[in-house]
Amino acid sequence: MPTTITDSISGYANVNGLKLYYEIHGTGSPLVLIHGGGSTIQTTFGRILPILAKTNKVIAVEMQAHGHTADIGRPLSFEQDADDIAALLKQLNIPKASILGFSNGASTTLQFAIRHPEMTDKIVVASTFYKRSGAPAWFWDMMSKPSFEGMPQIYKDEFLKINPDTNALHRMYERDVARMQSFPDITDEQIKSIKAPAFIIIGDKDVVTPEHAAEMHRLLTTSRLAILPAAHGEYIGEIMFPPDSVMYSATASMISKFINEEQ
Repeated sequence: MPTTITDSISGYANVNGLKLYYEIHGTGSPLVLIHGGGSTIQTTFGRILPILAKTNKVIAVEMQAHGHTADIGRPLSFEQDADDIAALLKQLNIPKASILGFSNGASTTLQFAIRHPEMTDKIVVASTFYKRSGAPAWFWDMMSKPSFEGMPQIYKDEFLKINPDTNALHRMYERDVARMQSFPDITDEQIKSIKAPAFIIIGDKDVVTPEHAAEMHRLLTTSRLAILPAAHGEYIGEIMFPPDSVMYSATASMISKFINEEQ
């Protein structure tokens, strides 16, 4: 059962054999937040979550093997993550929600919109590509020779604050790397099938090229596109970066406006 935390709640939902951790903050139309690879709710969204919760009922999750959600014996996939989110929303009696995903979480967001269109209100996809050619060559070169030592220490520290099991941390890292190394393209036809209004956000120094973001924008006929002067996640105040409240507050305001405006 959920546990009350000041004006918010947190809990675990049994979905598809997984004990999925979630938090609910604020009131209004529902907005699901899906973090990036190797991350938690706080590392990805800790700085903008309070802003988004002023205008929406924010449901923040930690996916399989991440943060409070333990790993189980099944492969990681964006499709499975999307189905887990759908099952959570059904348990929470939320028939339709907007979804905001960052990086890997944005890949899950695309799959959610493709696989569960009837449950999708709007989507915000931040710093993602839908096919391998959308990432610059240096990214795939880095993914071809990963090392646990190269994982940013702040992610390791934040994981271990929640779960002190170093084996679980290593396993999460290995699982995320393997998922990206075998990244499956989404077809143009599948992207075109998404009818939900979409907001595409990237930085101009991101792991996705501006050209690819523009291509996605053209395929998603009801989409908006923002290319911001920032690195991967910097524009949402992701924990890797020093706080720049002007930038992440502006991004959060754009997201809130998009989610809540009439289409």
